Amino acid sequence: MRLEGEQTLLRVYLRNSDRHGWGPLPQFLLRTAMDRGLEGATLIRAECGLDVTGRLLEPRWWSLVRRVPVVLEVFDSPRNVGAFMTVLAEHVGEGLASLERAHVLVHRRKPDITGEFARRLEVPGPPAAWAHLPDPEEFPIMRQSLEGQLLRVFIDAGDRAGGEPVYRVILRRAKELGLAWAGVIRPDKGFGAHNRLHSATGEYETDVPLVVEVIDTAAKIQELLPFLDRVVEEGLITTEGVRLLRYGPGQ
Repeated sequence: MRLEGEQTLLRVYLRNSDRHGWGPLPQFLLRTAMDRGLEGATLIRAECGLDVTGRLLEPRWWSLVRRVPVVLEVFDSPRNVGAFMTVLAEHVGEGLASLERAHVLVHRRKPDITGEFARRLEVPGPPAAWAHLPDPEEFPIMRQSLEGQLLRVFIDAGDRAGGEPVYRVILRRAKELGLAWAGVIRPDKGFGAHNRLHSATGEYETDVPLVVEVIDTAAKIQELLPFLDRVVEEGLITTEGVRLLRYGPGQ
């Protein structure tokens, strides 16, 4: 049971085709997080997107392997996440990682104690600097991190711009700007401003909700915003601050 405290959400941006030995690297990292007893980890497969080299990854009907971006999300204390990052440094040959604040109000496993703490929950105030991040003295790799932003665009698959799907023109612009990573996530269900439920199993493909995620420094994300203002006629755009780390040659 953890009542309240600063925790860390680590997101690792990889390709589903990245390998560790004879198996997929993302699956290896997920199993490692489980073996280390971390609080939680989730592996998310994007529909398409840009990898950290700027290549467009999307399924091809003639290809036996669906090469797409994937995101591994790992959640735990700053110290435990810092320890897991040593695994990334050892095994990730080419990738990107982001760290952000996750303030835990209540983490519980027993439903019978819910009422005991419900009255005590409050929205937390501003965190102390680095309170949610691994200590750079204990984990020197954090000294290589830099301020970044994660941008999300919530749209529908049927949204168009100049005769093309909006998500595709966003990916193309992200590639032109040389942004660090971008991916298109397809949730099963969702709703937006019109309070109409959209489903990936709906009658029409236009009912499919999409989330376009883009990550880079704040200055690079700023370059993308005027373009989004022109092509996203209806949708929701959010940004949040993160710390960024690159893995690869010369890093």
